Amino acid sequence: MPLSNTPESPQNITIIGCPIDKGAGRAGCSMGPTALRIAGLSEALSDLGHKVTDQGDLTIAHAANATADVTLAGNTKNAASVAGFVRAIEATAFDAVAQGSFPIFLGGDHSLSMGSVSGIARHAAQTGRPQFVLWLDAHTDFNTPHTSPSGNMHGMPVAFFCGEEGFDGILPPARPIVDPRHVHMFGIRSIDTIERDLVLARGVHVHDMRAIDEHGISRLMRGLIDKVRAANGLLHVSVDADFLDPSIAPGVGTPVSGGATFREAHLVMELLHESGLVSSLDLVETNPYLDNRGETSRLMVDLTASLFGRKTLPYTEAP
Repeated sequence: MPLSNTPESPQNITIIGCPIDKGAGRAGCSMGPTALRIAGLSEALSDLGHKVTDQGDLTIAHAANATADVTLAGNTKNAASVAGFVRAIEATAFDAVAQGSFPIFLGGDHSLSMGSVSGIARHAAQTGRPQFVLWLDAHTDFNTPHTSPSGNMHGMPVAFFCGEEGFDGILPPARPIVDPRHVHMFGIRSIDTIERDLVLARGVHVHDMRAIDEHGISRLMRGLIDKVRAANGLLHVSVDADFLDPSIAPGVGTPVSGGATFREAHLVMELLHESGLVSSLDLVETNPYLDNRGETSRLMVDLTASLFGRKTLPYTEAP
């Protein structure tokens, strides 16, 4: 286990549970927030010198006018339930970053990012800074109600916050959207045909596992970091547990072989910590029902600790 370190700049961290699984094809990830807490998330961050406040779990009732009456055209399942959660998460996300906190959203399925990214993007728009998103996932999640083969809304959040059509009524039409060219995806190894066409057409930066194998995750991550820094951007990181190879993270509903290794994942987090650019985080799709004695939850907590400064020794350049 790496040693704990006192960070140069302690963060005010707000943990927000989002126990939603209506966007997924399998039940169980609604238990993810509890599993991540049991795995010691708050304690790991506090041990690093950060101030941690756990706001507990959101419900639809936490946002004004959050009860959703949404019916989406096309192929969607549980749209009203997902929309209600999205409204609650969006309002909470905006409030957290507006108050100077670093929010961590505990999933729950990946549809929660419709709310977390939208709320953070609203704050970015008000402060005049571009919003970037790092999407660590096996899937691009760029389907829409008109393209999705399954209708599961955890496969749609990036299309939603990038402003694709088909999501009317979930959030106000004037909501800020994220420029697709500011979305960088790592670890992709499963994508639908129409979804692939959309991602390419919109200019999303997709680094699949071949790109990682050929160029190395360090080089690709440094390229993203340089872009965010040059634009004076805000960086939201969304970590789906299926970004990781199922051999080390079995507790996911949509496993895909050939994912990121233990060291690749930790290196991503270490580079992000050193950049000082990350301002918000999603931890999603951990399904304790499918896990092996908390293995996936513990790994997600360890990765979060690396993002917030845990290391064995200070890094030094090779001689």
